[in-house]
Amino acid sequence: QVQVVESGGGLVQPGGSLRLSCVVTGTRSRFNLNVVGWFRQAPGKERDSVAILSSGGTTNYADSVKGRFTISKDNAKNTAYLQMNNLKPEDTAVYYCNAIGWDSVGPGNYWGQGTQVTVSS
Repeated sequence: QVQVVESGGGLVQPGGSLRLSCVVTGTRSRFNLNVVGWFRQAPGKERDSVAILSSGGTTNYADSVKGRFTISKDNAKNTAYLQMNNLKPEDTAVYYCNAIGWDSVGPGNYWGQGTQVTVSS
């Protein structure tokens, strides 16, 4: 089993900042995190990719968040982060972490339960 737990969401005013965290824990053995991504889903819309970080350090961002969001990872803590600056009302959504990697059993692709981000004055 692998657990993916997001945190850090909340209510923030436009122009504000939030930092989301995603802790990936393997219960059978250490889960080796290769690719981590942040996705978001607004009410009535599909889940979209926000930021992806590969094991080699390559990042990909949605055009709507470029220059405002930064994805990073702490390998020692098996934790990924999404720093969100200059937040806009259109950033309001449930943010999900996606972890792709492997443990003693084999490769796996896991999702967290999501954390709500609301940008409103």
